This record gives sequence, structure tokens and C-alpha cells, in this order.
Amino acid sequence: MGKIKVGVIGLGPRGLGLIRTMLVCEECKITAVCDVYQDRMEKAQKIVSEKQGVSPALYDCYENLIKDENVEAVVIASSWEMHTRMAVKAMQAGKYTAVEVGGAYDIEDCWQLVRAYEETKTPIMLLENCCFDRFELLCTSLVRSGRLGKVLYCHGAYAHELRGEILGGYVNRHYRLKNYMHRNCENYPTHELGPISKILNINRGNKMLSLTSVATKGGVGLQEFAESERNPDPSLKDASFAQGDIVVTTITCAGGEVITLRLDTTLPRTYSRELTVRGTKGFCNQDTNAVMLESDRNMHEMFDPSKNVRKYLDCAEKYAEYLPDIWRNITEDEKNLGHGGMDYLEFKAFFKAILNGEEMPIDVYDMATWMAITPLSEQSVAHGGMPQAIPDFTRGGWHLREPKDVVEMPKIESKEDEIKNEFGYSRK
Repeated sequence: MGKIKVGVIGLGPRGLGLIRTMLVCEECKITAVCDVYQDRMEKAQKIVSEKQGVSPALYDCYENLIKDENVEAVVIASSWEMHTRMAVKAMQAGKYTAVEVGGAYDIEDCWQLVRAYEETKTPIMLLENCCFDRFELLCTSLVRSGRLGKVLYCHGAYAHELRGEILGGYVNRHYRLKNYMHRNCENYPTHELGPISKILNINRGNKMLSLTSVATKGGVGLQEFAESERNPDPSLKDASFAQGDIVVTTITCAGGEVITLRLDTTLPRTYSRELTVRGTKGFCNQDTNAVMLESDRNMHEMFDPSKNVRKYLDCAEKYAEYLPDIWRNITEDEKNLGHGGMDYLEFKAFFKAILNGEEMPIDVYDMATWMAITPLSEQSVAHGGMPQAIPDFTRGGWHLREPKDVVEMPKIESKEDEIKNEFGYSRK
């Protein structure tokens, strides 16, 4: 095919970040950009022109960009509420489609995506970059090798203090503000749920059955911040917000696993996704960069509260052989291409799938299932934590679909190292 001709819709900070990353990918060239704001279009045009030497076409209507015959693939980085309608239009036009993350607004959004794909067979990928991060892929590889045993529980969070960004919605033309004013839900589930779903083979031999969600009292953290001097928009000083500061969601799976998610964006804290994977032979924890396996020689000390457990943390590097090739071979320059290299690796996977005619690593069924958590959590919160059934967007196909990771994992057989317990006995 040569270079893939890409059109980008949505030129805010995220869209511009994606453009800068794609400009380094030799598989593509950016031929068109679109936004409703002229200054954003001009900024994107300058970035692309300086790198490629050719100016992209400018559009203030996304439908016109999709119709452009000089666009083969569409990358959507617009506001959340526009993702589905833009993606459906792009698939119907036969354009390879990549969509930035965000929750759906109702379950019909998700079914529209599935129907459009099944009717057109146009490849579509959700740009969930955390599925390509180093620790997430290390955990996945350890699970695939059997080192963690049977995985029974996973936890993740979107813990990211965003009060200034949210309250700067009018000033910075950002879409989060209205969502926090009018909705109360797990509004951004895919950063944590995406990697967990891949680990648990959701939609590929396993599926999510139901969820319950509860939320703290709406908007307390944002309201207090709005009254402070740090509020970037004084017009919001007396605004009210529906969104709870903490939302906790519990998901049950057909394989017997339990997943917990936490949205935590409007109280003071440090950033974390808190990925935790618990299996019968060990666990992984992202916050401490820890991998602790039952086969480790000093595992008994890890469980002894009188011992210095800290010395066993920050130890994921011990298992670097389990990292996939993309992380073994990544360069320092590539690591600087958005979120520590995640953005670059996800686009390499997207373009590889297009050029080789392969299945997308994060397909429409993943996209619909993960995005559905948002409207289902909204219903559950509104009804006091009442369980909500999670639709099977594969319509029973999950029984037959083969597991598929976002990248190929190393072929390392499970091995039980000889260990000694505190009594000196050893076993295999």
C-alpha cells in the first residue's frame, strides 16, 4: 500500500499529541486535519507541514474529511460524545478507523459500533494506549507463561487529579466539564479495564457478566476547588456537579474472576492506574513495580509481617525476559513519543494490522464492551448500586473466538524454581 494516508479529527491537546507521534511512524502520512476551531487547525497544519514538507487539507466539518479521497484512515480524537457517530460514518465510508478512549453515553452507542463494523467489515481499533504499556504487558506475559497460576482477581484505577483541567473546560474548550456537571458514573474506564480484559481473555473465551457501581456524594471535591484561588474559571465558583469524587465498580466474569475499578479524579492525589493481578501462584502490583511469585526462593519472607517486605518490591526488572520484543527493542527516542512510548507502540500496531490485513489488536467488540461500562455504571449508581447485566456484543461468539494479545508474547514455558521454606525443606 505504501504510506497510509491519515486524516485526524479533533485537534485539542490529545489530537496534537497523536499527530506528533504519527509523524514519526514511517508507515503513514497525515493528509487532512479537522476541528471546529480555526486556531487549532492552523496549529496542526504548521506541525504537519514542518515535518512532512506538505500541508494537510483543513476541514471544519468531519464528514467532509471522511469523504476526502486522499484519506484512507481516520483517527478520531474529538469530544467523547462524538466518538460513536464519527466512527460509524468512517466505517460506512470504508476508512480504517482508530478512536481515542472514553465511555459511551448509552448502550445503543455500543451496538451502533458493532452493527456498523459487521455490516461494513471496515477495521476499527480503540486507541487504548495502556494496553501497550510496559508493566501491563509484563503482567500479561507472566500470566500467559503460567507463572501467576490461575488469575482470580484484578484491580485497576484511573486515579488522576484533574480538578484544574475539568474546571478549565470553558477556558480551554475541554469536554470533561459538562460530563462532570451532568453525569455520575465511571466515565473513563478503559485505561484500567483494557489491559485487565486482555489478561482475562474477555470476549475470547471469557466474558463480563454484570457490574455494580457506587459513588460518593456528588461533586464535593470539585465544588471546594471551584471556591478556591486555584480555580481557572471564576464563573464556575457556584456551579454544582453531579459526578461523585470516587466511583467504585465491581465486575463479575464468566470464568469466575472478579474485577474492581475505581474512578478517582477530583480529590488530591498522585497519578496511578493501580494495576493489580492476583493469581494462585503470585501477583503483580503496578504501584510498587512488584512481581511476587510463589516460586521465588524467599516467598515465605514476603508473607511474614516481621520481615522487611519492601526489599521485594520494585522487582519487576527480575522478569525482563518476559517482556515482549517491542519493549526489549524500544529506543529512548521512541519512549519519548507520548506517554513513555505507549502511543508510538499502539500506532505501530494499528498500521501493522492495516498493511498486513490482520485483525485489529483491540477490535470493535473490545471497544463496545469496555465503553459500555460507563452507561451501565451510571444506571447502577442511580439505583443505589443495583447490578446491571453487561451485554454480550459478540452474540455468543466469545465461546469460539481465540485469545489474542495486542502484541506477540515471548514463548516461555512455566517453570517452578526450587524454593526453600523457613524450615529448610525444598520442593519443586
